[in-house]
Amino acid sequence: MNTSTSPAFPDAAKTWNSRFATGDYIFGTEPNAWLREHAAVWSAGQRVLCVADGEGRNSVWLARQGLQVDAFDIAELGVAKARKLAASKGVQVNYVVSDCDSYAWPQGVYDGVVVIFVQFADPAMRERMFTHIKHSLKPGGTMVLQGYTPRQLEYKTGGPPQVSHLYTTDMLRQAFADLDVLELRDYEAELSEGDRHTGMSALIGLVARKP
Repeated sequence: MNTSTSPAFPDAAKTWNSRFATGDYIFGTEPNAWLREHAAVWSAGQRVLCVADGEGRNSVWLARQGLQVDAFDIAELGVAKARKLAASKGVQVNYVVSDCDSYAWPQGVYDGVVVIFVQFADPAMRERMFTHIKHSLKPGGTMVLQGYTPRQLEYKTGGPPQVSHLYTTDMLRQAFADLDVLELRDYEAELSEGDRHTGMSALIGLVARKP
């Protein structure tokens, strides 16, 4: 999902509202596999933030696990669909329509932050976003992140076409050098996440804890 404007995506809200303007959930309603695999780092009752959460598949699933979930996205149509999904599953999520820069990031309050395919942020915005994420975690809080690597440009099964928006292990190690890296995996896997993430994909996953 996108978080704000960038030269490559000059009107992020318009772009994502257009993509979400369908009755279908374009990334499906099931959670991301990397998130599902690593969500045991949190316990029921803990507070988690989902960054650029789109149509709500990840935030709703986390709420169903008993977590207190905040989430935001730039696209009001995406957030409306997320609220509808949450209601259909009988859970509460605190949704906000916002981009990454204007979101009211609370400091040191989250037990977890979820960052799944937030790759329509250019390098400058990505740096600001990563800083916000680290500041919002409480000591002992854990971030779970998934993205595409530059090899994804060969697969073309999802994600942006700009290499500058993709992740590498060196980039993530540097960006989160002040966190304890619990797992950092560069791998390939078959994705089946709605119509937008389908097929063999070049992925990277990070789990990191704030000291």
